[in-house]
Amino acid sequence: MTDSMYEPIAEALEANLRELVTVGSLRPGQILVIGTSTSEILGHRIGTSGTLNAAKPIFETVARICGEFGLFAAYQCCEHLNRALIVEEALLAQAPQLEPVSVIPVPKAGGAMASYAYRHFTKPVVVETIQAHAGIDIGSTLIGMHLRRVAVPVRPPVRHIGQAYVTMAFARPKLIGGTRAVYSAEQADQLYQQAAPDADC
Repeated sequence: MTDSMYEPIAEALEANLRELVTVGSLRPGQILVIGTSTSEILGHRIGTSGTLNAAKPIFETVARICGEFGLFAAYQCCEHLNRALIVEEALLAQAPQLEPVSVIPVPKAGGAMASYAYRHFTKPVVVETIQAHAGIDIGSTLIGMHLRRVAVPVRPPVRHIGQAYVTMAFARPKLIGGTRAVYSAEQADQLYQQAAPDADC
């Protein structure tokens, strides 16, 4: 692919990320996991033809969107590094449960995207696992292991980035309780106002 052929990658990714932020009601400080097969973007089998050229517009677009909405990006490595993740060291202050590991991703062991992120983050750190609030998967890299429960699928406005199929999801808190359980603040307020002063369970 020529340089001009990489330009639509950023446009498609931005449209999808903005949809994910909106539908998932993502808030500052939350974590967005990104799984990317640059091979699949080029129309090749995952893990066979990775390219840093495709990683560049993805990294730049994610950085811009995360900066705009105050999110932390976590880039998933390939299976050769057990799908570890590249994050900024600043995230560790907010999530002390994250345990760094010692490895440096390279294109053939970690993947082109993770390698690019590692070399372009301010202070990159590799962690084994994460519980992200949302994620985008470009090329079926299987990010589900790094999402919090319960994952809610989001239909991407742009279904393919390059030749790679895109899936997205955000996580919501579990719904607990039985038939009396209430899940909206509005309904809870209404029931509270209706209750007698001496009402009890």
